[in-house]
Amino acid sequence: MSSLEQSPQRIPVTNIAPFLGGRDEDKQAVAKAVAQACEQTGFLVISGHGMPQSVIDEAIASGFAFFDQSAEIKSEYHPTGNARQRGYHGLETRGLASTMDKAAPKDLRESLFLGPVDDHRATYARIPEAETAYAPNIMPSNPADYDKTLIDMYRGFERLSADLMRIFAVALQLPEDHFAGMIDKHFSIMSTHHYPALIEPPKPGQLRTGAHTDYGALTILAMTDASGGLEARMADGRWIPVQAGRGELVVNLGDMMQRWTNDRWVSTLHRVVTPEKLDDAMSRRLSIGYFMHPNYDAEISCIPTCLEAGEQARHPAITAGDHIRTKIEKSHKG
Repeated sequence: MSSLEQSPQRIPVTNIAPFLGGRDEDKQAVAKAVAQACEQTGFLVISGHGMPQSVIDEAIASGFAFFDQSAEIKSEYHPTGNARQRGYHGLETRGLASTMDKAAPKDLRESLFLGPVDDHRATYARIPEAETAYAPNIMPSNPADYDKTLIDMYRGFERLSADLMRIFAVALQLPEDHFAGMIDKHFSIMSTHHYPALIEPPKPGQLRTGAHTDYGALTILAMTDASGGLEARMADGRWIPVQAGRGELVVNLGDMMQRWTNDRWVSTLHRVVTPEKLDDAMSRRLSIGYFMHPNYDAEISCIPTCLEAGEQARHPAITAGDHIRTKIEKSHKG
């Protein structure tokens, strides 16, 4: 655990249903609340999002069942070649602290990754580097119907991320459809992360997930509640717990959104801590995250409404694909 004082502060819940209802005054009210959270913490807990709880519950139950299988069976779904963001990855194979150029032991989690369900490879055949971003998925056959469950969850997150990008556009005083043409061929990743109860002490400085910021535009998280959970670092240096209740989801901004907004909105450092007690059987945890990565060739450059008179853009323009590729390469080297 961090030596920093733990703050009692919690991330407030924002109901986005009024925005989705369509009335302009409701849209503006939700967008204002979202903009405030994006500027101050970069994290939201949302309700009224439209994701069926039954889909979330099934994805979590099937996820636990998948990770309960032997290492030999799970390893059958490990990717080969360049498809790094697909299939199964075992414990201590990645270290997200390295994406921040920090030296730390690799993370105490195992993961199953799913990429885009729609096939956009032909669109980006002219860009050889995009091959990895649009690689075919590696779908597990156990437990029964897990492949369908994963696709249902991905599709739900996909719809919600498009809704959130509409809310973000209004919050940034842009047309509601501003981002639509930049995300219609996205290469978003959905990851199911399993944090098993520990059976031996972690290495010095080792966390379930090392402190990092997310790579993309936004992240949506569904998670179980257990000791040793998600924490976000506030501007005053304190780490606060982040947990959604039933029917709620966590949303946080990624580096691309911070670049788009010229640092007006913040991509906040966060981590998943190790449980305080090694023998805490209740510390087993599972989270399912959707990492919104726009179209591979989408330009990430300063949005005009985020540039004050006489102000310069703080970040050079970069494509979404180049940005993500650099971050992933760092995570594997760490």
